[in-house]
Amino acid sequence: MTYIVTDACIRCKYMDCVEVCPVDCFYEGENMLVINPDECIDCGVCQPECPVEAIVPDTEDEADGKWLKLNAEFAKSWPNITVKGEPPADADDYSQVRQKLSSLFSPKPATRD
Repeated sequence: MTYIVTDACIRCKYMDCVEVCPVDCFYEGENMLVINPDECIDCGVCQPECPVEAIVPDTEDEADGKWLKLNAEFAKSWPNITVKGEPPADADDYSQVRQKLSSLFSPKPATRD
């Protein structure tokens, strides 16, 4: 089992999870985070830190495993994040929105100044 990030993170990206991860397995996209499933040690400390409940065990993934696939794919090309950054200014506006993948997801990696 591993933990995965779902679309609840899109446009929220609070990053509280990054601070507690003992193995630094989070990767940052332009508007969401993902977990590298090959690096995750299944400790679960990140899950309760997410205020929008975007982190779930892969056993709760959809039938086709789309979130596990998305996390694995983008962890290969997005930069590793080990320090919590600032969430988007409008994160709270998107915190209760679900089904954001098709309309709001960006495949671009994060860029930090």
